[in-house]
Amino acid sequence: MQKGIIGKKIGMTQIFDEKGNVVPVTVIEAGPCVVTQKKTVENDGYDAVQLGYGDMKASRVTKPMKGHFDKGDVAPKKKLQEFRLDDTSALNVGDLVKADVFAAGDKVDVQGTSKGKGYAGAIKRWNQHRLRETHGTGPVARHAGSNGPVSDPSRVFPGKHLPGHLGAETVTVQNLTVVKVDAENNLIAVKGAVPGPNGGYVAIVDSVKA
Repeated sequence: MQKGIIGKKIGMTQIFDEKGNVVPVTVIEAGPCVVTQKKTVENDGYDAVQLGYGDMKASRVTKPMKGHFDKGDVAPKKKLQEFRLDDTSALNVGDLVKADVFAAGDKVDVQGTSKGKGYAGAIKRWNQHRLRETHGTGPVARHAGSNGPVSDPSRVFPGKHLPGHLGAETVTVQNLTVVKVDAENNLIAVKGAVPGPNGGYVAIVDSVKA
């Protein structure tokens, strides 16, 4: 990973490319982020930088986090995230990371928290199909059906697709293309959709498959 940044999903829109084609894009307010901590092989066993995004009132910071920010002599931030960069020598605590670290044409992975949908059945959660609605199936057309064998092994295997909490989990969309970068307004437009609701935090990093 050469570079990364924290941002906030603004929403989706569409723009036109040089050939006049319509390109669906997600607009992300990326940065400015400040380096709040730097980890090294000597002290922590690996190289990484911790970025902070979004200003926060000092009165709303817990005492442990206040000590963390005071140690780096940086203002309190709402969102912190660590990035394991290949080379961290150019970054020091207090440095700013802005949207212009990326350029149009770059391939990126965007990670965010998907929309939470609460408790959901097996059909909505796992895309299972309904049972037959004729000849004695009964009022259970949308139930999960059989959970497995009876006498052997007499248990339900781990990982069985069942109803439960849907969404609200970390999701990464890979290999998206950066269509446009507005460094002045800290905006990055990437082609396609990214996880989470409008206003949700996302992390943009170099694509691992580019």
